[in-house]
Amino acid sequence: MTAIRKLCLAFVGLAAVSGAPALAADRPDKVSFYFAAHEDDWQLFMNPSAFQDVLDGASKTVFVHVTAGDAGLGTGQGSRKKPYYLARENGAREAIRFMADTDHEPSVRNESRAMLNAHRVFRVAYRNTVSYFLRVPDGNIKGEGFEDTGFQSLLRLHKGAMATMTAVDGSTVYRGWDDLVRTVRAIVDAERGRASLVQINVAETDQSINPDDHADHLMTAQAALDAVKDMSCVRRVSYVDYASAKLPENLNAQQRDMESSVFAVTLAGVQAFDHSTSWRHYDGSYVGRNYFRVKEPAGSCAPAASQVATAHH
Repeated sequence: MTAIRKLCLAFVGLAAVSGAPALAADRPDKVSFYFAAHEDDWQLFMNPSAFQDVLDGASKTVFVHVTAGDAGLGTGQGSRKKPYYLARENGAREAIRFMADTDHEPSVRNESRAMLNAHRVFRVAYRNTVSYFLRVPDGNIKGEGFEDTGFQSLLRLHKGAMATMTAVDGSTVYRGWDDLVRTVRAIVDAERGRASLVQINVAETDQSINPDDHADHLMTAQAALDAVKDMSCVRRVSYVDYASAKLPENLNAQQRDMESSVFAVTLAGVQAFDHSTSWRHYDGSYVGRNYFRVKEPAGSCAPAASQVATAHH
């Protein structure tokens, strides 16, 4: 792992020690998008950046959860009282509410089915956050899919090994990779508004930096990057996922508290829907680490005059 560590440090420079909050808070005229394959990915790999964005680093923070995280169960419950995919969604929703309610009284969530690129996608708006749940089947670690959900996976869709991909709840069918990418682009277009800067937060796709990652992580990142490839004023932030477990902790005490508290709320949300969690494994492996590299947009992305006047500091 020495070579991997050198690569990560070369690209990241231990940026999270002082750079993660600064990166998140330096442009309150931006809309920040966090693309997660599963409903606990951004909490583990993209924090405290996400927390800081919700607090005051962005005018809006949007969380896009692409797969249902169903582990092959689809809408099944196993031996539990509620489906696993809904338990994982509840974990993400509670974590987002926890961040958004910092120093505030609880508010009301607005749930809807947004029509985007002719697909109905579950959308939750809460304060200055928006969450999307596309609910396509979990593709398994290597992207081979699960038998009970028809071996569907983002990787197989990307490769053309399957022509369509159906959301586990039957809400929509994506007809090829380009259809999925257009839907992701529609989400970005719908939520960015007049923001002068869009920040796209994804898993690192360079496997020399982020080796042996989950296929769903990589394909979710690829879909997001494909969706914004022709957009200007897009900052791309790429995070080390599974490989971060073999890197040293690089967050200070306050940043680690931010990350661990959000993850704890996530697990409590899963448990509230009658499903078990693995605090010890994930806390020992990933919490306390936040490695990323940043690709800034070419040219200047000046804030719009109206946004400068109303920006929250």
